[in-house]
Amino acid sequence: MKAIIYTKYGPPEVLHLKEIEKPVPKDNEVLIKVFSSTVTATDCVFRNGKPKFSRLFTGITKPKRSIPGSEFAGEIESIGKDVKLFKAGDKVFGTTPGYGSYAEYICLPEDKSTLAKMPSNKSFEEAIACCDGFLTALPFLRDKGKIQKGNKVLIIGASGSVGSAAVQLAKYFEAVVAGICSTSSKDLVMSIGADKVIDYTKEKFTKSGETYDIIFDTVGKTTFSNCKNSLKQNGKFLEAGITLNIFPSILLSSIFGTKKAMIMATGLRPPAERIKDLKFIAELLEAGKIKSVIDRVYPIEQIVDAHSYVDKGHKKGNVVITLGNSRKF
Repeated sequence: MKAIIYTKYGPPEVLHLKEIEKPVPKDNEVLIKVFSSTVTATDCVFRNGKPKFSRLFTGITKPKRSIPGSEFAGEIESIGKDVKLFKAGDKVFGTTPGYGSYAEYICLPEDKSTLAKMPSNKSFEEAIACCDGFLTALPFLRDKGKIQKGNKVLIIGASGSVGSAAVQLAKYFEAVVAGICSTSSKDLVMSIGADKVIDYTKEKFTKSGETYDIIFDTVGKTTFSNCKNSLKQNGKFLEAGITLNIFPSILLSSIFGTKKAMIMATGLRPPAERIKDLKFIAELLEAGKIKSVIDRVYPIEQIVDAHSYVDKGHKKGNVVITLGNSRKF
């Protein structure tokens, strides 16, 4: 089968397409034929090995897993004898416990993977573009932010994968949503439900006098101290693009004042919690209450170009990778 391999950290050119042996599912595993994956900002960080603390998850001197990619949408080809929840022919999507989705086939344990059946009316590309961003934004807003109807919510990086998901979910929870993005992304952010769009190239939200119940920085471009005066009393600053600078703010705000800085390791939540959220996301997508935001689609043979594009930091929504032909059902 075809797979993308990397054996050292570095620029996109460390990724190579190779023919490797097709995996065989264990008793508790499903064998999935992968039709679509994505290139996330985290995928690029892990490929590059920078910042170096990211290597705590991927390997100190070189990658522990040679096949990158963390999201997939595809069809179950076969199952192990102990599998109970899925059958051959099921269309599924989700995230891997580690890496490995940049391949034509992947084996995953049904009970330790974030795996769910796809919406019946969406393509593989549409399904995969509503995976990781929503799995990140949902617990941040619901569990950390305690979002409520009528809350004023500011989304920083509103046109990215997590940001575009956050805008849509905040509107689903009936909040009043402002999104921050560049001039070229304003129409997109309005089209997915934002009540107001702030062009960061032309104005600073901290100078407007507006205050918010939740400020959600999805890209790690600001700080709690910079946003503090723009938070209401008991307001929450949520940081998805985690940097080391956030930790003193988390500690100090937990002791002093009513405004709080918060982070969340959404990818490390138990599989059962992530599966529950993924099923909820699938229901919203199938019902048309959220929609996929896809910037570009690349075939797996152009993985270097795809990673190079995401490295620039200007993608809108998701960059999708295809392996073989996709179709709607």
